[in-house]
Amino acid sequence: MSSTSKSVTTMAATVSAVAAALAVMMFSSPSIAASEDRPPPLPIEPTDVVESLPRDYPANWFLVYDVSFFHMSDGKVTIIDSAAESSTTAIKGMLNVSYMGSVAQSRRRGEIYATEAFHPRGTRGDRVDVLTIWDKETLTPKGEVVLLPGKRFFGIPERYALLPMDNDRLLAIANFSPATSATIVNLDTRKIVAEIPTPGCTLVYPTGKLGFSSLCADGRFMSTELNKDGSLLKQTRTDSFFSSDDNPIYERPTVIDDTAYFPSIAGLVYPVDISGKVAEVGEPWHLVPEAERAQNWAPGGIAIIDRDDQGRFYIIMHPDAKDGSYQGGGPEVWVFDAAKKQRVMRIALREWGLSLALSRGKNPVLMVVNPTAMSLEMYNTQSGEFIRSIDDFGQETPIMLFGSQ
Repeated sequence: MSSTSKSVTTMAATVSAVAAALAVMMFSSPSIAASEDRPPPLPIEPTDVVESLPRDYPANWFLVYDVSFFHMSDGKVTIIDSAAESSTTAIKGMLNVSYMGSVAQSRRRGEIYATEAFHPRGTRGDRVDVLTIWDKETLTPKGEVVLLPGKRFFGIPERYALLPMDNDRLLAIANFSPATSATIVNLDTRKIVAEIPTPGCTLVYPTGKLGFSSLCADGRFMSTELNKDGSLLKQTRTDSFFSSDDNPIYERPTVIDDTAYFPSIAGLVYPVDISGKVAEVGEPWHLVPEAERAQNWAPGGIAIIDRDDQGRFYIIMHPDAKDGSYQGGGPEVWVFDAAKKQRVMRIALREWGLSLALSRGKNPVLMVVNPTAMSLEMYNTQSGEFIRSIDDFGQETPIMLFGSQ
């Protein structure tokens, strides 16, 4: 045997001996022996378990719409329980909304509606727009309506881009392509029954028993009356009540009973009677008391206003308002008794607020989006005190909130 072969044989024997020694050490060491004192492995969890939510969501639940600005095809709506003790237990479920859709709810039908867009090759191909009908209990799609291509409103979500009407039998969908119109869908048959032009006017606010009004660029409303089948009966243009150049208003009202409250960028609010077939604009009143107007307080934010079930509305306000600050949010939420036209509370936010919504019921919770951490901040509406934050629920850009219906 050569000297080289002897060396290889000796090395192999040495390696084998070391391995054997290590094995003896491992299985005889105190640390390994102590493993016998560890608890048994967890049981195997069952798979394919599907939980259901209640058909009627509790009053303290919210729908949080995260538009996913950085990958818009993966937007989502998370169902949040504001009474839960932690962010983890607050999450009740989630559904997807692809490409900057708008969302509405139907308590009677137990459904959530969302306009979505899809491309057959993911990021390319002819765009297909649909109205997706989600089941509130299972958060699974139970149907869809393919919409007229390239027409539906496509932008920052609006609460009045979708409007259930006639006891949620019909649904109006605002279009902006940039031609303006409304698509009427029969939710019983899940078919489009009409496309109604609204030239120069957009969005769909409730008006009367079977109709909607749209806000026009020339400072007026166009009120649309429908036939029972959803086709056009009549359209009426109101007188102009604001100037888009001199005193523009927000297109984002809140509705209390039969009145829609439209705030203006200058700090006024316009009450609009929507009980009849044609919108009737009342006299505006100032949100800011005269003694505070030198501080130049004004509304600001995205979802800037919402109401509770006690006839009060809540609005995000910021001082030192200037040109371009109207969508930036603010450090306070002001609460108004709508009937008395009076401010009844100022809520100083712990963090800057961008959007808000209210839960329903006798003791509503105020939920505000913190645009820095993109978390949700909760406040007691009786005392104005901060309750806690909800975060780490997979949020990125949750800019639109809805109280459950």
